Amino acid sequence: MGDIPYFRGMSNFVEELKWRGMLHDIMPETEQQLNKEMTSGYIGFDPTADSLHVGHLTQIMTLIHFQKAGHKPYALVGGATGMVGDPSGKSQERNLLSEEILQHNLECIEKQLNKFLDFNCGPQSAVMVNNYDWFKRITFLDFIRDVGKHITVNYMMAKDSVKKRLEDAGMSFTEFTYQLVQGYDFYYLWKNHNCKIQMGGSDQWGNIVTGTELIRRKEGGEAYALTTSLIKKTDGSKFGKTESGAIWLDPKRTSPYKFYQFWLNASDADVLAWIRIFTLFSQNEIEALEAEHNPAPHLRILQKALAKDITIRVHGEHEYAAAVEASNILFGNSTSDALAKLSEETFLDIFEGVPQFSIAKSIIETGLPIIDLLAEHTQIFPSKGEARKMLQGGGVSLNKQKVEDVNLQVQSNVLINNKYIIAQKGKKNYYLIIAE
Repeated sequence: MGDIPYFRGMSNFVEELKWRGMLHDIMPETEQQLNKEMTSGYIGFDPTADSLHVGHLTQIMTLIHFQKAGHKPYALVGGATGMVGDPSGKSQERNLLSEEILQHNLECIEKQLNKFLDFNCGPQSAVMVNNYDWFKRITFLDFIRDVGKHITVNYMMAKDSVKKRLEDAGMSFTEFTYQLVQGYDFYYLWKNHNCKIQMGGSDQWGNIVTGTELIRRKEGGEAYALTTSLIKKTDGSKFGKTESGAIWLDPKRTSPYKFYQFWLNASDADVLAWIRIFTLFSQNEIEALEAEHNPAPHLRILQKALAKDITIRVHGEHEYAAAVEASNILFGNSTSDALAKLSEETFLDIFEGVPQFSIAKSIIETGLPIIDLLAEHTQIFPSKGEARKMLQGGGVSLNKQKVEDVNLQVQSNVLINNKYIIAQKGKKNYYLIIAE
């Protein structure tokens, strides 16, 4: 990742998280350890899907800042813990995944993390580890003898994630032991990779502290913990979720256009926090953007800066430019040529939710009067008279081109991807006509 300006010297990682509004909990003496020497630390990623989503970005950004501050980041993908399922923040038990699916998910996640962290920068190089590599060698009897005896049931029962589940639906022994499994991850990385700090979301505090306690009780060692705040939207809805589902980093699951639109549509209240959390802009750069944004929030200067930065880092310059061009189709002075260049997936993403009409392609191929298309074969206009009136007034466009001939014959040469027509009534009313 040569385009990320990593610092070779030390900078204050904790202070960086503080001014960005990311820090939630920190164990005493953690900051002293980080300021004393280059420190190895890790965050775990759960491989329950074949892609990370924007909910994981806070932790990815935490590792990026950790590396930029002169430390060595470890990204742990949970091949073993993914077989168990973390009860933290969950109201019911997860479905367990097969080894084959987990392995596929792990490989996909590793590729995504490679976009963000520098795996070739000397002593600070990031390292990817999979906890299945050490758990596959441990028998059940080994585990309960060497790990289970160091942590009391009372200690485990006191954790909020356990108490809440026991009060509600209950939990299996499998999930109850999860904090021991995660605690052993920390112990293993501390012992074999000199990882002295584990980081994660604030819902992970209990599991992380179990790891520091295991290290202390098993070997009298010192380890540290730090968590970041969980991201919430100011309107109360869940961050990273839309009506159509989660926003994924994989372009096959969430198109770059939809990804870009998610950030572009951030509310003014949310963008003030998100631009600090999800970009690498400095404090001075963000304050300058805010000074430019505040007098004219309708220009969405902060949203555009956020959407550009994160879309380029996740999908690249080319996909960012395509997403901007696609956005201009609905909201700017785009052309029919721009529509023709779009992939079918992006095309359908743009016009998702607009009224749709189906028409036989054979009718288009033989030629169809524009008025019949608008008022008879679709219900874009309630009558031919109204369609004619708006056509005469220049208020109708097909594929972003104003229709100037009231007697136009619509033929197959207007079809986009040999299938679609975009009709526009006035400036803001769009309709998707599908010729099948």
